[in-house]
Amino acid sequence: MSTTNTSGRRKTAVARIYLTAGSGNIIINGKDYKEYFPTLPLQYIATQSLNVAGELANFDVKVNVNGGGVKGQAEAVRLAIAKALIELNPEVKPALRAKGLVTRDDRMVERKKPGRRKARRRFQFSKR
Repeated sequence: MSTTNTSGRRKTAVARIYLTAGSGNIIINGKDYKEYFPTLPLQYIATQSLNVAGELANFDVKVNVNGGGVKGQAEAVRLAIAKALIELNPEVKPALRAKGLVTRDDRMVERKKPGRRKARRRFQFSKR
């Protein structure tokens, strides 16, 4: 089997993955995923697509991820893995879709506007 590569994005995080047949190793930026994502919720998010498809022990995943924070990176990895699994086996798409793992979450940070402190927060108003 050849290598399947896809990308996933969330906020400003971008994950590029390379999925090959293997024994379930997940390497993120040269580290094991349990070392890269030290908390259990982040590890669960990163492997959720493989768990739903039941393919956790069948594939090796090599990930390059950059940008954003750790949660955005974990969700970007999740989307990229889901897209790769669908590319290899379209029959897993309904199960992944039911869990909401196929849809790209397009919510981004609103930009700061001129004359404001943040995107919507105004400077303090003094009447006198």
